[in-house]
Amino acid sequence: MLASERLLRVPPFERGLTLGDFLVPIRVGERLSSPARHAVLVLLGTFLIVVGARLSFYLPGDPLVPVTLQTFGVLFGGALLGFRRGILSSLLYLLLGIVGLPIFSYDATTHVYRSGLEAVATISGGHLALGITGGYLVGFVLAAAVVGRLAELGWDRHLLGSLAALLVGDAAIYVIALPWLASAAHLSLADTISLGLTPFLPGDILKLIIAAGLLPAGWWVVSRRPSDR
Repeated sequence: MLASERLLRVPPFERGLTLGDFLVPIRVGERLSSPARHAVLVLLGTFLIVVGARLSFYLPGDPLVPVTLQTFGVLFGGALLGFRRGILSSLLYLLLGIVGLPIFSYDATTHVYRSGLEAVATISGGHLALGITGGYLVGFVLAAAVVGRLAELGWDRHLLGSLAALLVGDAAIYVIALPWLASAAHLSLADTISLGLTPFLPGDILKLIIAAGLLPAGWWVVSRRPSDR
């Protein structure tokens, strides 16, 4: 509780509000129950990640991890939805892919979009076999939680706060993804960094700047909407 108070960037009565709470107009929201509104927003967050996965490609010299817009969907969606809904949206994405929907990133080896439990981790020959990009998928859940919580505390109301929250969320992905990649592909530390981190930093920076600009702009629009939106 004390940590949350120190991180609070809005008046206490506004804590917990995110941009997602203003995405459903009142006239529409009045016809939906509260669980239904939350479900719609969770589905929206999942949709953002799915779309991001469809826009994927491999960089020359890096056949292991593709460049995608998933990170943007996870981080921006987490800020829109907040802690619980952000977690649920990323978990739903993970679950749908595990049960067989081809919604994970493109696989250059099989030339299809990944799906199934083996994309994350599975048991093979009595041993745990980690998916090459499974750590990124699991990291999405942590990143959505972190960014969602910071958004609930008001970090997304201003440009610098938005950028800081998104940077923390982006780092959370790599904290899980890089050790996972190293173990799955049997890479050295140097190779893990060169194949799993540095090629993606320029794109990450661009995505974070765009998302960090959209969030306070969204709040600016919300503050000027009529009260009967």
